[in-house]
Amino acid sequence: MVYRPLRYEQMMKAAEAYDVRARRMFGGMGVYTGERMFAFLIGEEIALKLAPGDYESAMEIPGASEMRPEPDADPMREYVKLPKAVLDNAETFMVWVEKSCEYVQRRASQSA
Repeated sequence: MVYRPLRYEQMMKAAEAYDVRARRMFGGMGVYTGERMFAFLIGEEIALKLAPGDYESAMEIPGASEMRPEPDADPMREYVKLPKAVLDNAETFMVWVEKSCEYVQRRASQSA
């Protein structure tokens, strides 16, 4: 049986316009647009890679936090673990997914 976090289908549907794929890593799944990872899923949690300004805004949302793949691990740089209130609101979640995908794609094109 293939492991899929509980929020896998939600993420793949929200990001389908960005040519996404997922692969297992660190006990969860990394979600990629092109060759760049923009999201990390583990169980019921989703973290998105965000531009500095968006990162700061996301961290102000009640319940948002740094993403740590394991409790004692260092935080994943630039990744914000979104709270359940955001994950359960399709419109709000889509806004954050778009910000993340566009940030990662922009960085990829700048480094090419």
